[in-house]
Amino acid sequence: MCATFTPSQNQPWVQARFGVSLPTQSHPAQAYPGYEAPMVVKSRQNGRVACGLARFGLIPAWAKDDKIGRRTYNARAETVASKPSYREAWKQSRFGIVPVDAFFEPAYVGGKAQRWRISLANHEPLGIACIWENWLNPLTGARVTSFSMLTVNADAHPVMRQFHAPDDEKRTPVILHPDQFNAWLDAEPTQAAAMMHWQLMPSLVAHPPNEPPPIQSTQP
Repeated sequence: MCATFTPSQNQPWVQARFGVSLPTQSHPAQAYPGYEAPMVVKSRQNGRVACGLARFGLIPAWAKDDKIGRRTYNARAETVASKPSYREAWKQSRFGIVPVDAFFEPAYVGGKAQRWRISLANHEPLGIACIWENWLNPLTGARVTSFSMLTVNADAHPVMRQFHAPDDEKRTPVILHPDQFNAWLDAEPTQAAAMMHWQLMPSLVAHPPNEPPPIQSTQP
C-alpha cells in the first residue's frame, strides 16, 4: 500500500503531458493520508483538463465526516467496483492522475522496516491512476475533493515484490505509462479495468534510505 508520496513540482513536465499548470496554492512537500496534493482530471461534459488540489484519502459522498479518508487512500483494483466507499466514483468514471516525483514503501532489512524511495527508472515524474469524489462537509458546507490511488497485486513485480512485511501481499500503485494518460482520463470502467496491470507500467527503481534522489529531467 502507498501511504506516502512526493507530489511533483515539475511544472514543464505537467504542462507538456497534460496541457495545464500545477496549482499555485501551497501544499505539503510530502503527502500522507489527509494531506492535499495536485490531481489532474478531465471534464466529461466539455473535455476540459484541469489540475487542482485534492485530499489524499477518498471521502465518499455519503460519509458523515472526513475520518474515513484515513482508511481509503488506496483502492484495490480487484474490488474497487464493489466496495461501498469506491463503487460510485468507479461507476461514474471519476478517473484522475496524481503527478508524483516518488513514493515510499517499507523494505524489511534484518527484520526492521526501512523507508525506500521508488521512482521511474528514467527519472521523470510518474502519473498514478486514481479515482476521486466530491464530498460536502455537513458542518461547514464546504466541498472537499478527495482521491484514492488504485493498486494491483505486485507479487511478481521485479521491484515492488520486495516491499512490505515478508508475509504480506505485495501491492503497487497503478503507474500509468504517459501514452495511457489521455485514455485513462477518458476511460469508462471496463476500459480502465483493462489498464490496471503492473505489466503495463513503466520501469521502476528503488532507492535505499539516505541515497540522494536522482536529478529529474524537465523535458517531456
